[in-house]
Amino acid sequence: AIIDAAIALQEEGILVPTAQQISEQAGVGIRSFFRHFEDMESLFQTADDHIRDSYEALFLGGDRDGAVEERIEHAVDRHADAYESVRNMVLGSLAQLWRYEVLRKNYARNQRGLRKDLDDWLPELKSLPRDKREAVDAIASFELWHRLREHQRLSKKASIEIVTSLLKSLIPGD
Repeated sequence: AIIDAAIALQEEGILVPTAQQISEQAGVGIRSFFRHFEDMESLFQTADDHIRDSYEALFLGGDRDGAVEERIEHAVDRHADAYESVRNMVLGSLAQLWRYEVLRKNYARNQRGLRKDLDDWLPELKSLPRDKREAVDAIASFELWHRLREHQRLSKKASIEIVTSLLKSLIPGD
C-alpha cells in the first residue's frame, strides 16, 4: 500500500511526496511507514523494483522493421508515448537526483537502457561518429521531449515532428 501510495502521489503531480504524505495516502501511520522503510532511499529502491518492468515495457516492442526513416518515426512515436506516460515519475526522480544515490544509479541504468534500445531500433547508430551518436541520444532524451512539451508548449504531434526531423538529419537513410 505504501509503494502504491507513493506512485499514485507522483502520478497525481506531487513530484516529491514526503513520508507523511505517502503515509496519509496509504492510510497508515508515519511510524508504520518507517517500520517498512528505513528511509526514503529504501522506499525509492523498492518502488523501482516494483514498477521497473512496467515502465521499461513502454519502450520495448513496436514495429522495428522497414527503412531507416520508418524506424526513426516508429521509435520516436514509441518514445513519445512512453515519455508522456512516465513524465511525473521522471521529473520526480530528476528533482531528487542530487539527494539520493539510488535515484542516480537507477537514472544511469535507465539512460544506458534507452541508448541500447535506440541501437536496437537503429543499428545504423553504431557507425555514426561519436559526436553525432551523442547528439542522437540528446535529441531522443526525455529532457528534450519535456522542454518541447512543457517549456515551449508544443503539441505532442509537433514535438514528434521536431524530434523525428532532427534524428533524420543526423542518421543516414537507406
